[in-house]
Amino acid sequence: MKAIVITHPGGPEVLQLQTCPRPVPAAHEVLVKVRATGLNRSDIGLREGKYGGAPVDGTIPGLEVAGEVVEVGPDAPRWRVGDAVCALVTEGAYAEYVAVDARHCLPVPAGWSLEEAASLPETVFTVWSNVFQTAALQPGETVLVHGGSSGIGLTLIQLATALGSRVLATAGTAEKCHDCEKFGAARCVNYKEEEFEEAFKDEKINVILDMVGGEYTAKNLRLLAPDGRLQYINAMKGAKVEINLLDIMTKRLRVSGSMLRPRSVDFKAALAAEVEKRVWPLAASGQLKPVIYKTFPLAEAAQAQELMESSEHIGKILLVQEEA
Repeated sequence: MKAIVITHPGGPEVLQLQTCPRPVPAAHEVLVKVRATGLNRSDIGLREGKYGGAPVDGTIPGLEVAGEVVEVGPDAPRWRVGDAVCALVTEGAYAEYVAVDARHCLPVPAGWSLEEAASLPETVFTVWSNVFQTAALQPGETVLVHGGSSGIGLTLIQLATALGSRVLATAGTAEKCHDCEKFGAARCVNYKEEEFEEAFKDEKINVILDMVGGEYTAKNLRLLAPDGRLQYINAMKGAKVEINLLDIMTKRLRVSGSMLRPRSVDFKAALAAEVEKRVWPLAASGQLKPVIYKTFPLAEAAQAQELMESSEHIGKILLVQEEA
């Protein structure tokens, strides 16, 4: 099969299209013929050798796919050959085929194409586990998401709005702010033109999802209401920060964070089951909509990652393969 391989840590040029052995699914797995793959920021960290510390030479990146089941292991009774699924994987999605733990597959939501479904697993799983499980966002509360126009951000905006919370956001252009508000944010601040801490100082913010870090950290802590929760999924502007612990103690704040890729297979299976129960009805009813910015053929994975690194996009970037 054809696959994109990280030849060594580095820039986009280290992504090479190669011929690799087709995976053989284990007893608890299914083999998926990939139709579309979603890009994520962690793909870039992995390519650069900065994600998890393990050697990356020869690794096939990619965390989320959609496609058709072509082989089924004996311990994967839910699925049949020909089923259309989307799935969360630990790696291997930049390829024509990928073997997936059957418990990490979900049916393509009603009304969604395979391409659209490829935008779901990593974003929805990340938002659900961080915002609704760990930070326990409740109906009637207010959540602030930085990077509101990203795949993660637009997913959060739609889910939180559908489930009865008020959403605030930051983004880097007027167009991106418009899209955040179009998808349900009550207000989006262009952080390049307005200081978000000043803009939101009169808001009662209960939860913040941050992928920026750096100087945002202290501002987040000052913005949070008493008993607020600050959740990290990335630190694009710096992981080492200085904070005032009194901000945490006086307001009884909780600061947490997570990476989805290293979590156990059992954790991901339980998360998939809850996502299917709680989120899939919202996708089928149109309360959660796909936001696809641009698609690339598999061979142009390097260009796709360059676009992601530019931060020009709104929503998701996909690698798409022609149907046989």
